[in-house]
Amino acid sequence: MAAQSSAFAAVPGDIPPPSPPEMPHQSDSRRLHLDERDAHDRLELEKEDDQEKEADRTGIIDPASPDDSDHSDEPELNRHNYHNNQNDLTIPQSRDGKDIIAFEHDDPDNPFLWSWKRKYYVVFVGVMLVINSTIGSSMASGIPVELQNYFHNDNQEQLILPTSIYLIGYVLGPLLFGPLSESFGRKPVLVATYALFTIFTMACALANTFAALCVFRFIVGVGASSPISVVGGLYADIYSDPVTRGRALTVFMTATTWGPLIGPVLSGFAGQALGWRWVFWIALIFAAACWPILVLMPETYGPTILKNRARRLRKKNPHAKVYAPIELEKTDLKSMVTVILTRPLRMLCYEAIVSATCLYLAYLYAIFYIFFEAFPIIFIGTYGFNYGEEGLTFIPVGIGAVMSCAIYLSWDFYLERAKARGAPWSKQEEYRRLPLACLGGPLIVLALFWIGWTARKDIHWIVPVLAAIPFGVGFLLLFMALTNYLVDAYEIFAASAVAASSSSRSLFGAILPFAAKPMYDALGVPWACSLLGFLSLAMCAIPFVFIKYGDKIREKSKFCQELKAEKTRIAERKERDQARIQRQKERRGEVGPEKMA
Repeated sequence: MAAQSSAFAAVPGDIPPPSPPEMPHQSDSRRLHLDERDAHDRLELEKEDDQEKEADRTGIIDPASPDDSDHSDEPELNRHNYHNNQNDLTIPQSRDGKDIIAFEHDDPDNPFLWSWKRKYYVVFVGVMLVINSTIGSSMASGIPVELQNYFHNDNQEQLILPTSIYLIGYVLGPLLFGPLSESFGRKPVLVATYALFTIFTMACALANTFAALCVFRFIVGVGASSPISVVGGLYADIYSDPVTRGRALTVFMTATTWGPLIGPVLSGFAGQALGWRWVFWIALIFAAACWPILVLMPETYGPTILKNRARRLRKKNPHAKVYAPIELEKTDLKSMVTVILTRPLRMLCYEAIVSATCLYLAYLYAIFYIFFEAFPIIFIGTYGFNYGEEGLTFIPVGIGAVMSCAIYLSWDFYLERAKARGAPWSKQEEYRRLPLACLGGPLIVLALFWIGWTARKDIHWIVPVLAAIPFGVGFLLLFMALTNYLVDAYEIFAASAVAASSSSRSLFGAILPFAAKPMYDALGVPWACSLLGFLSLAMCAIPFVFIKYGDKIREKSKFCQELKAEKTRIAERKERDQARIQRQKERRGEVGPEKMA
């Protein structure tokens, strides 16, 4: 945890967008008192604003009713509102006679202002969930012989299904769970899907037919896809500045890399020693162990926190017309399908940045899962390894992933020093993340040619094994750089953008491994790896294009334009709100020349 503490420490410098100052830990008992006079004054201010003919009525409305003024257990909600998916601060509004509550500027319930311990706990829970998810993705890759013998199935394509069909679940899940988490909150979605994941992991261990095993693996994959698409938004909820959020996502991406690497090792040895069912029983034990930390995790999504607060206030006083902004949004089926659930698909089809990023990451993901079919051909077929030993050859990929974290943090500090010097390039959005992708792309190409042309009986097995280190470095650098670029570019739509990326790469990861054995049989190891290398070389151009033209692409983006307009509205509303608060204090005699003296 000490290492994480240093990794997430605030970095000085001009970091857009500015985050609220980190507050010391505040207990839930710290509350501001609301009284009837405050409510009356704020209603008068709203009338005053109407007389000034403001475009939209925004008032400082007390969520409490006059006859229930002593809500010492509820913070004052009179100055700042959340910004959709992000928990940014702005002001409350009044709409159709309904008072819309908002966060106080120093509200301890605002996730941006949580203590560092609470934020680290959220990061830890996200990491554990994604490790569970990704271990499961490769859990069946080490037991094809055991499954073949038990189910008497000699069809090699069908034996790939327990792994590939899991990734089909990855395709469908993010299209639902990413957007749904932006409507109903992160925790309910994570809890529901993790329950699905746990139950059907047990069903896999009990499966009596190969068809049942494949169906259960698909359902487990659907449940496991939720952390992949939601955790990025989870971290965006608690970290407002890109630097700290990027470091949190670095830990997240490292976990997504190590998870699939553990699966072949675990299943390769456990399957031989204990049988294939125990592979899934072990996965179930690990899943069950993570339930307590998930249940204890607080909700991080600002709109949902405000919604729960409004419901508590209405329960205490049925006459109060207090609502959170998210409660006033359309939640009918048509709206959900056309606006929420289709958002990842619309971003994938119409946003150039999302489309190109998804293509590159999907191809990388496909190579990663092709290796689960290619490594047995290379190391079992060429060097005579067993499945447990072959699983160990994935460990260098994880070592490369850890090295990429060091590279990422070094670049992070270099970028902050450049900002402090006022270097012009450091102020461009594209230079924050994308140079790392420009480094990672060539490393992938190097690794593919390396492993392809050194995997021969006359060359020691350690030589092709070591090729996995630059692959791991390049793989994670590309994922961190491009995923963080998506989050920074789309902010309030981050979960949907990440969901589009997750679905597209899972589709490639599920389908292309079926071509691995025919490709390696037809071309041989050297030229099969070379083909993948040449395609990777073509993909290397994508981050360079983003660096040169990314700002122009974002200017033409519908979603980025909407984000920019919303930020402008927030700034204008906040300025008007501060003016109202000042007038209110002056009228009540709280601020004036004699007070200032």
